[in-house]
Amino acid sequence: MPRAKNAKRKPQAAKPRVTIKFAQTLDGRIATSTGDSRWISSPQSLKFAHKLRAEHDAVLVGIGTVLADDPQLNVRLVKGRDPVRVVVDSRLRIPVRSRLLSNSRPGQTIIATTINSSAGKARQLESLGAEVLRLPAGTQGRGVSLRSLLRELAKRDIRSVLAEGGQQVVTSLIREGLAEDFVVVLAPKLLGRGKESIGDLGIKAVSNAIPVKSFNVRRLGPDLVLKGKF
Repeated sequence: MPRAKNAKRKPQAAKPRVTIKFAQTLDGRIATSTGDSRWISSPQSLKFAHKLRAEHDAVLVGIGTVLADDPQLNVRLVKGRDPVRVVVDSRLRIPVRSRLLSNSRPGQTIIATTINSSAGKARQLESLGAEVLRLPAGTQGRGVSLRSLLRELAKRDIRSVLAEGGQQVVTSLIREGLAEDFVVVLAPKLLGRGKESIGDLGIKAVSNAIPVKSFNVRRLGPDLVLKGKF
């Protein structure tokens, strides 16, 4: 949750600091060709993921992740506060029986959508405790504008966001230069054909590759954790 009202406040930032986090195989896959992704990383890495959630004000995922995994996006494997849960869902496809909505408290779950989504579905989601946030469309009129979403989160005193996926959200954040940090869990496995961790960034030459800095690697059980800054 955002910081307590009586905490010492800093001037409001234009947007929260964004950390991208995902687990992938050695060949860069986050799921098999059938969409199965449980579990690519080790139990130690899953516990580490919950620790990261507890350290951030909000956790962000796309609707594809919700439909595929029905996640809770809370903190269970370590002690700590639950982050605000944010779902990017331009067409309001989130099922009303999803686990995100079954235990939602006011202010805990935000569904980011567009002005063209169903008003009736929006009212239904709000009756379940979620906040439906209508935003402009993203680049080329597709999806939700993540830049606008981050500005709205900053207005709600959310200063740090952990983006856990899926591929479309991660790719958009990188492509639009909206993420500062990354955490990649590298599992010693191979899947071959499957879903890539990052999609098309529009890069046609190696010389235009997005560089990373302050890069470090550490062992976590059988996995490697790569942390750095864009």
